[in-house]
Order: sequence, then C-alpha cells, then structure tokens
Amino acid sequence: MDTNKKIEWILRVAVAGEFFGHAMFALQGKAQWAGWLIKLFGVGNATALTILTVIGVADIVVALIMLLRPIRVVLLWAAFWGFATALVRPIVGESFWDFIERFANWGAPLALLLVRGWPKNGREFVQ
Repeated sequence: MDTNKKIEWILRVAVAGEFFGHAMFALQGKAQWAGWLIKLFGVGNATALTILTVIGVADIVVALIMLLRPIRVVLLWAAFWGFATALVRPIVGESFWDFIERFANWGAPLALLLVRGWPKNGREFVQ
C-alpha cells in the first residue's frame, strides 16, 4: 500500500472514530449537549433529546460512509459539522480554547477531502 493510501486510511478511521464517538454521546442524550440545544434554540428538554437522537443517527451514517466509501459531499458536510459543533462551545459560554482544541474535528475531514481530490464539478461531489 502506498503512502497516500495509508494516509487516506488513517484519516478515514480518524473521522469515523470522531463521528461514531460523538454519535454515542448524542444517543445517550448527553446532558451538556441537550442544555446547549435548549439555550441556543429555546426548545424543551424532550425536543433537545429528540434532536440529539437525530444527530446521533446522522453521525453514525457519516462514520459508516467514511469506512465504506468516503463521498466528497459527506466529507464536506463532516468538515462543516465539525467546525460548527466546535464553534458552539464559545457561543454557549465555554472557553474559546474548547473551540481551538477541536480543530481536528473539522481539519481531518477537510484533509481527507483534499487527499481524495477536491471535486472539479458538482458530479464529483457525490463520487
């Protein structure tokens, strides 16, 4: 296996692990995250837990796609979602360093997207 394939697999496993781990916290209804949803969107606890369940399932799907066949549009979503969820921390009052510490959450999917090749057209985003 050449070096680029090794790098790709390391990134695939890293992104899958991140999304699977976050999915487990979301499916467990992590109280801190539910609190953030309540604070950000003004929803009740039951709604926040439902949103976390949807997020957890979506994160499992992303993790599986990373392991089976990374699709560029999903990699772009993973980079966006990783950035957004890292940015939530200072927005809800956590330390800015909590955002900085999570750069890998969006950097790894972005790096994998670049390793796989930035799409030249819309069709390549779904390949």
